[in-house]
Amino acid sequence: MKGSTELVYQFKKNGINFVIDVNSGSIHLTDNIVYQIIEMQNQGIDKEKIYSYLKEEYDIEVIKEALSEVEELTEQNQLFTEDPYQNVVKSFKDRESVVKALCLHVAHDCNLACKYCFAEEGEYHKERGLMSSEVGKKAIDFLIENSGSRKNLEIDFFGGEPLMNFDVVKEVVYYAKSKEEEHDKNFRFTITTNGVLLNDEIIEFINKHMYNVVISIDGRKEIHDKMRVTSNGKGSYDLILQKLIQVAESRNQENYYARGTFTRNNLDFSKDVLHLADLGFKQISVEPVVAPENMSYALQNQDIEGICREYDLLAEKILEYHKEGKDFNFFHFMIDLEQGPCVIKRMTGCGAGTEYLAVAPEGDLYPCHQFVGIDDKRIGSVYTGIENKKIRQEFLECNLFTKNKCSECWARFYCGGGCNANSYNFHGNISEVYELGCELEKKRVECAIYLKAMGI
Repeated sequence: MKGSTELVYQFKKNGINFVIDVNSGSIHLTDNIVYQIIEMQNQGIDKEKIYSYLKEEYDIEVIKEALSEVEELTEQNQLFTEDPYQNVVKSFKDRESVVKALCLHVAHDCNLACKYCFAEEGEYHKERGLMSSEVGKKAIDFLIENSGSRKNLEIDFFGGEPLMNFDVVKEVVYYAKSKEEEHDKNFRFTITTNGVLLNDEIIEFINKHMYNVVISIDGRKEIHDKMRVTSNGKGSYDLILQKLIQVAESRNQENYYARGTFTRNNLDFSKDVLHLADLGFKQISVEPVVAPENMSYALQNQDIEGICREYDLLAEKILEYHKEGKDFNFFHFMIDLEQGPCVIKRMTGCGAGTEYLAVAPEGDLYPCHQFVGIDDKRIGSVYTGIENKKIRQEFLECNLFTKNKCSECWARFYCGGGCNANSYNFHGNISEVYELGCELEKKRVECAIYLKAMGI
C-alpha cells in the first residue's frame, strides 16, 4: 500500500488479478481493464484521464462497461469504502473486557534445550519451578470470577514442558470440570508438548480432555535435530517422531497442530512443511523464528524476499497435493473470508493483557506467555487479582489505530496489529510493530486469498 489514503490493495498471482477493498474486506477477481481502472482511481485519477489513458488499448464501449462495473461495486460498498471502525476506536479504551482464557505455565522447566527457545529452556528469566495444584485451582477460580457472563472459557497448559507436571495438569482439568455446572461455564483445554514424555496413558488423557494439542516438530530430521536438542546436545527427532504420529492419528488428524519453527538454518522451510505432510500430518504450522538480530539463526531483513518466495512455492505445492488427494492444512494460509473475526479481534488481535492472561508457576499474572518473568509487566496474581491497572489499561487501549504503521497497512484487519510481545521485545513498546513479521504476514495473507480463489 502506497499511503494511508489508499482504500484498495491490488496484487497479481499466476495470471489472476486480485483487488481487496481494505475496509469492507470485499475481495474481487477482475479482468485486466477493471484492474487498471481500479488502480488509477485508487491513485486519484479522474474519469476523463482514465479514458485518455486506456483508449489506445481498449474500445470506448469496453472502457465504459468496465467503468460502470467499478461504479456499481463502489455504490454497493464493495470498493473504496470508508473506515467503519473510527467511531468504535473512540470508545475502545473505555470498553469492558472480561478474561476468557488463561495460559497456565505449569512447568518452568524442560527436558529439551532448544536453541531458539524464548523461554530460556523453561526458566523465563527466573528459577526453574513447577506449578502446584493449589495455584492451578486458584487460577480456575480467578478465571471464573473474572469471566463475567461468558460461558466458554479456555485453558492452555504451557511450559517449558507441561508434561513434566502432568499430575497437576490432571488435577486442574478435573477441578475445572467440577465447577462447570455450578457456574454455567464450559472449559476447553489445550496443551503444548515437545512429545518426549508422551505415552499411551498420557495420550489417552489428552484425547479425552484436550480440545486441541500442539506438538512440536520442526520438519526434516537434520533441521529438527540442529535446534531441538536434549540436555546432552543430541537431537530429539528420533525420540519423539513416532509418539507425535500416534497423537495425530489417534485424534483422527483433527484438533491438533504439528508446530515447527524455521530459522536461518532452513530458509527453504517449505521442504519441512512438505516433509511433515509426507509423514501424514494433516494440521501443520511452521512459523518464523523471532529472535534478536545478533543470533546466528535469527531472520534478517535481507531474508524477506526469499521467505516470500518460499510461501509462494508452498502455496503451489498445496495445490499439487490437493490434486493428488493428499490435502493438509497450513495454519498461516487458513483464513475465513465469509465471516471472519469480530470487531474487537480485528482491531486487537489475540487479546493479550485483556481477554487473555498468563499465569506463572507461583500464581503471578502477565499479559501473555511471552511476557512471563518480565517484572515490569506483572499485572497481579491469581490470589489478589489484577493489581497493576496501568498495564492492563495499556493493553486495553492498544489497537490497530494506535499503531501508526498498522493504520496505513492493507492487511491490518487480517492480523489485528501483530504480536504485542514482539513489538515490546524489539522496540520496548507494544504500540510499535515488528516490521519483519509484518512483511511475512502480508505475503501469507496474499497466499491464503490465492488458495481460496483456487478452491482450497
